[in-house]
Amino acid sequence: QVQLVESGGGLVQPGGSLRLSCAASGSIFSINAMGWYRQAPGKQRELVATTTTSGSTNYADSVKGRFTISRDNAKNTVYLQMNSLKPGDTAVYYCNAAGVTGWNFRSPFNAWGQGTLVTVSS
Repeated sequence: QVQLVESGGGLVQPGGSLRLSCAASGSIFSINAMGWYRQAPGKQRELVATTTTSGSTNYADSVKGRFTISRDNAKNTVYLQMNSLKPGDTAVYYCNAAGVTGWNFRSPFNAWGQGTLVTVSS
């Protein structure tokens, strides 16, 4: 199976910055897309940002200009640089990866991390 390990969450003041990271491991042939989603209390999980191997990106309107998603394909790692954080950004952030399993078998996968809590408060 494919596993995702997230790190970088924590408490930050409004206007501050955090950098989240997520590393994928396991039998992986390719990762076609990676992204970040978040879920605040009482809210549905929503897309924050995604990126493909080719470099295309997609951002939620609420984070455009403040967040930047990047990817290190060699390390199967995705990052989310979060600047100018607002209290509304407070949520559990989940990493997601979609691709194809490797070695002798080829099958699609869609994996999720366990989430990392980001709290923006003064």
